[in-house]
Amino acid sequence: MKKILYSFLLFSSACLFGQKNPATKFAVANDVIGTVDMFKGKEAAIQSMHVYKTAATLPQNLKKYDYLAENGIAEFKLKKGYDNLDRISLAQLNQQNNVAKDTPVYIEGYEFTNTETNVFGDILANVQVKDYNGKKTLFITTTQK
Repeated sequence: MKKILYSFLLFSSACLFGQKNPATKFAVANDVIGTVDMFKGKEAAIQSMHVYKTAATLPQNLKKYDYLAENGIAEFKLKKGYDNLDRISLAQLNQQNNVAKDTPVYIEGYEFTNTETNVFGDILANVQVKDYNGKKTLFITTTQK
């Protein structure tokens, strides 16, 4: 009975931590990950925007982000002079939070296994270190709760 209960608890915690937020629309600008919402109000910095509805329609330069394209993904081109928005690699973020730098990071339930991926600082609304499968792991939400 204890094994069944333990198995259920392990399964339910994995499901809880691994839930993807379908409301999050990811965006890429200059090979840095953000969200569509973070670009609202920054129209002066945007040169162009293109939305890809599925992973199959992604251009070659965005194929590495196909796991984020379940609900579509937007590509922004920024005007000159606006390409210095605050950014950080997930490896650096892990290190700042005393997590091994090569540990995957979860953003809105999406697993980022490549910790060399850069993200905009504007999407780091809530950063928490949680125990996931016996390992300290970063979980990030992009909106304040």
